Amino acid sequence: MRVPSESDAKQAIRERVWSRLAQAQASTDPHGRIPDFESAAAAAGRLAELPAWQQARVLKANPDQPQLPVRVRALREDKLVYMAVPKLADPLPFFRLDPAELGDEAEPLAAHRVAAKRAPKTAVADMRPVDLIVCGTVAVNRHGVRIGKGAGYSDIEVGLLAEAGLIGPATIIVTTVHELQVIDEPLPQDEHDFTVDYIVTPEKIISCSPAYRPPGLVWPNLGQEQIAAIPVLAAMANKR
Repeated sequence: MRVPSESDAKQAIRERVWSRLAQAQASTDPHGRIPDFESAAAAAGRLAELPAWQQARVLKANPDQPQLPVRVRALREDKLVYMAVPKLADPLPFFRLDPAELGDEAEPLAAHRVAAKRAPKTAVADMRPVDLIVCGTVAVNRHGVRIGKGAGYSDIEVGLLAEAGLIGPATIIVTTVHELQVIDEPLPQDEHDFTVDYIVTPEKIISCSPAYRPPGLVWPNLGQEQIAAIPVLAAMANKR
């Protein structure tokens, strides 16, 4: 009999949380994605109560729908937002949404489908240091251990920023989720899995410090096909 792997364990938790959200009608079609949820805008408003948000001038945010209100709010507050290109499949792997440069054009670009067509892109080497990271999550516990949808791009993005010296151990990472995505049990965690400092729901802010940050990319955990599919990783691998 095959022994369940850590990957199997993560997927079982995803399926459980997705089903919980669907049964509660808290999310429309949550399966297979970072689930959008009711009151995502309220969670964005709750996030804005954090001093870390108020002090941040540069954000790295995920492109998923439940964090759209976060990205819009950041742009309205004149914060620079970096958002990953889909699957990091471009030599310039981040969109640069800068209200100072884009003016009224910035806010529409917060929607990832619009950004994919019109937003300016940037190389990691040309990015400014990041004050705050907002990530999407499927499940998270009160220790800040999170599970994404399984593609691993968030961990690679954080690793890239760490390698470039754009984030460090003190960089705050937060996630906005529905209450049903917060679970009271240990979660599987790999060496490359960062944890969050704060979980923000529409109702509350949960502090999870101290958080774990990998010092950079964990190359042994990256497959050759994965490296080849991400131009910035392929270029870095060729120099190693």
